[in-house]
Amino acid sequence: MPWLPVRPGTGRFLVLAGVFVCAACGLVYELELVALASYLIGDSVTQASIVLSVMVFAMGIGSLAAKRLRRYAAAGFGAVEAVLALVGGSSAMVLYAVFAWTGGWGGLWADGPRVLLVAFSLAIGLLIGAEVPLLMELIQRIRRQDAGGAVADLFAADYVGALVGGLAFPFVLLPFLGQLTGALVTGTVNAAVGAALVLGLFRRDLSRRARRLLIAVNVVVLAVLACATVLADDFEHAARRAMFGPDVRVALRTGLQEVVLAGGTGGRPLGLFLDGRSRAGDGDERRFHEALVQPAMAGPHARVLILGGGDGLAAREVLRHRDVRRVDLVEADPGLVRLARRDPGLSALNEHALDDPRLRVVGPDAFGRLRATVTGGYDVVVSDLPGPGVTEGMKLYSQEFYGIARRVLAPGGRLAVHAGPVLRRPRAFWTVDATLRAAGLRATAYRLAGPAAAAPGAPGDWGFLLAVEGGRAPALRLPADVRPLTLTPGSLAAAAASAAGTRVPGLPPSTLVHPRH
Repeated sequence: MPWLPVRPGTGRFLVLAGVFVCAACGLVYELELVALASYLIGDSVTQASIVLSVMVFAMGIGSLAAKRLRRYAAAGFGAVEAVLALVGGSSAMVLYAVFAWTGGWGGLWADGPRVLLVAFSLAIGLLIGAEVPLLMELIQRIRRQDAGGAVADLFAADYVGALVGGLAFPFVLLPFLGQLTGALVTGTVNAAVGAALVLGLFRRDLSRRARRLLIAVNVVVLAVLACATVLADDFEHAARRAMFGPDVRVALRTGLQEVVLAGGTGGRPLGLFLDGRSRAGDGDERRFHEALVQPAMAGPHARVLILGGGDGLAAREVLRHRDVRRVDLVEADPGLVRLARRDPGLSALNEHALDDPRLRVVGPDAFGRLRATVTGGYDVVVSDLPGPGVTEGMKLYSQEFYGIARRVLAPGGRLAVHAGPVLRRPRAFWTVDATLRAAGLRATAYRLAGPAAAAPGAPGDWGFLLAVEGGRAPALRLPADVRPLTLTPGSLAAAAASAAGTRVPGLPPSTLVHPRH
């Protein structure tokens, strides 16, 4: 038995405690990559699948590769933890930097975040996989036991640590530290624990040169992570300016998404960005919301339901009609609603629609709201949602959802749907049309060209569907009592002709159990 500064029982406990902490840190890195990739790239299911599958594959390769290091288990484990702390701790900042400064370059640079996501998943997986055989060798050096018992002890500590890391990320690190600082602090803890375990318990297994080298490496890693932590706020502000321009004045994380407001005061145009994607800008947003709302208001419209639209911009268009008696707005993010009411720039843009006595915010769950609504409860339903490519809202583009929406429409009622960009994702757009038809609704499609100078995350064009129950697809026309500022009968007819030329026939509908967008 090698020399230890503590009794063997205490030594085993300290090794298992180190396993616990390292496992917690490893899972935080994993969740951090998933969360940041979902924010930067979108489609959380795809990003989670990429990160998890690549990381698990890499863990197997790393475990095999580490077999050759078992003779130098202490030095190898110390080196692995130092590199893992640096790579995992800095991964969020590097991903965010590439997205902010090169994402708008186009070409191959547009795929930079995706390539980097795979590279980080691979590297972190290799390093986490290398931990297991090295830790097995170290724990057996303290006191030999049967392989099954050693594996059980090791994996018990590993899985409990993963549980703690998995719970700490959404409930502690993300809300209190944020994505960048949370990853950096995790890396700092990882490096400190790994170095303490090796240099404290197994320093006699290291040569003098190895000890000095390991100390130097960990000092450098901890210094880099500490400096990055101190500079994280300045870095984040600079990255936002790179993405959204120099006029960023509000940036907050509501608990569901990051909301950024740029401009909107002193005569500067306002830009609203949700999770890095353009949601509204002066002029362009009016074209979007008039096209979404006003054709649906050409008919009975006393009772209106808006799904999404917490920025109040769709509500502004609805409330321009004096004979609207009630508007119910379903928004999942109350933080966005508060901002739309209180921010001078955004509230001016929505013309204080959220303070209108005819409007009420009714709750966060659009699906549940429709299920609880009496048959024929609304004359108009406006689906002002990001689009069918956003995984979190996929159920709101399903056949089941549209079936419920059909039930709540009064006779002659209309359903207006923002169905995402047409030219960039024609199959997704026309799948929404097929899904509406499968739910017993008939729709007319129309599209508008997007902003001339596309903002970060802007889709390029906007696609809409106006649906009614059964029968023939509705005619596109404008209401008689309100004259839109940007939309004309001619432009509406051109929008319908433009969409018709992109039709993709024969697409199956999207359902809850088989989403096809």
